[in-house]
Amino acid sequence: MVVIGLGRFGGAVADSLVRLGHEVLAIDEDGALVQSWSDRLTHVVQADTTNVETLRKLGVGEFERAVVGIGTDIEASLMTVLALSELEVPDIWAKAVTPKHGRLLERTGAHHVVYPEAAMGERVAHLATGKMIDFIEFDDGFAIVKTRAPRESHDRSLAESALRSRHGVTVVGVKRPNADFDYARPETVIRPGDLLIVSGPTEAVERFAAID
Repeated sequence: MVVIGLGRFGGAVADSLVRLGHEVLAIDEDGALVQSWSDRLTHVVQADTTNVETLRKLGVGEFERAVVGIGTDIEASLMTVLALSELEVPDIWAKAVTPKHGRLLERTGAHHVVYPEAAMGERVAHLATGKMIDFIEFDDGFAIVKTRAPRESHDRSLAESALRSRHGVTVVGVKRPNADFDYARPETVIRPGDLLIVSGPTEAVERFAAID
């Protein structure tokens, strides 16, 4: 995979990909950033990624996926996506800093546009206003949360507490301290201190996570 732009977002993406066992070609125009990442990533190159011929010589067109992490220099971000599009990279991901920037990236050739700052801000807002320990929301108004089991479920099976019919959420699994994750079944008994993985409509899981 190609990661272009080694700022906070691009660097985190490249580092995570390497830890997951993927081969990564990382590119940035800033020599200092390239030097700082050279001992952590397998292939790090200093280059102008807005130039399609430069990317071609680096073999970028042979990769199936590319992530563009350039955010502050919008022109460079757009030109880089355009160059990747000209090379016919099949799957282009790009970071956007504003909705307008995102629309321009899509028109330029990005297949996926992400808004990391906005997404993290929304996630922190959810975590800070309830008992949620983790929160993931999908585009269709569906969410998955990790939350502490409410008192009404303590020492009762899921069938007895009827959380699904009462709150409109589905308990997917249970994590008990010092025990393995357990997929939820009707006979699963919830104990005080258990963590629940719960799925359902975003508003429903938000309400459920707010229960004491």
